[in-house]
Amino acid sequence: MIRGLEENGWFASGSCVPDALLDQIAAECGEASSGSRRRGGIRNLLELPGVCDLVDIPAVRDLAAACVGDGARVVRGLLFDKTATSNWKVPWHQDLTIAVRERCEAPDFGAWSRKEGVLHLQASAMVLERMVAIRVHIDPCGLDNGPVRVLPGSHLGGRLSAAEIEDWVARTQPVACAVPRGGILAFRPLLLHASSPAKAPGHRRVVHLEFASGPLPHGLAWHARI
Repeated sequence: MIRGLEENGWFASGSCVPDALLDQIAAECGEASSGSRRRGGIRNLLELPGVCDLVDIPAVRDLAAACVGDGARVVRGLLFDKTATSNWKVPWHQDLTIAVRERCEAPDFGAWSRKEGVLHLQASAMVLERMVAIRVHIDPCGLDNGPVRVLPGSHLGGRLSAAEIEDWVARTQPVACAVPRGGILAFRPLLLHASSPAKAPGHRRVVHLEFASGPLPHGLAWHARI
């Protein structure tokens, strides 16, 4: 699996997270979403006890360590949920944004923003290449549920311009990542990925965890690191 991550930028596993923990997280997310302004998901997910427990199970923690090193810590957590009332599509893109504590000058970083009270900015390729996103599926995601689609190998090109993204899309066969309940989809942030609206919308809840090893450069600090 690690070889697949390095060569292709992604891999998916079968079910490896206990149902009881998935049920707990689903319940906590349901309570948290009632006060959220963000349709189709929740930010600052690391505040939920069940998600903190999820980070520490071997299937997640050991995988993160294998991908980014023994010092792997989760630095951001999000929930994505496609439903009949929030059934979006996402164009081809790389995940460039990280969450930090304070604003300071940092070469090769930029595009500052504040999302639900937390500072975000786009990171340098050097930082992003050393990170991994691990997505745990609370619900099964088949081909009709708007799964993530990836362009294998695109993470090896660094941060891509709009023209370079168009070139990758034109010459690369996408792969749809179907994942069962309790399964994991892991990918490098610089991997080009997209998703279409679900053909049969229902809950498609995914816990998205971003892991990194070590501190940020230029005096920047991760907003969360557990």
